[in-house]
Amino acid sequence: MATKHTPDQPGKSGNGQPVAKDVELLHVLIAREGKQVSAQWAVHPQLKQDLQPGELKEVTELMAKVTTIVGSRFSEILSETEPDKPGTA
Repeated sequence: MATKHTPDQPGKSGNGQPVAKDVELLHVLIAREGKQVSAQWAVHPQLKQDLQPGELKEVTELMAKVTTIVGSRFSEILSETEPDKPGTA
């Protein structure tokens, strides 16, 4: 998480120092339903507005790669720890 310092706003500590505020700029969610694994990502709306179109495209491409790698790895680990059980035909 990024830390945002807000010196011009209320919320200073007792010694006059600014209080840090955590802001989530990027979020990656890996979800599992049975053997199905899905990976999604999101970017903070303000960051999305602040980026140039080319920069947003680059972030989109990179995050698509990240979610593919993380989702694949999660699925791989899942299959190692919970192998398919033999059927009872």
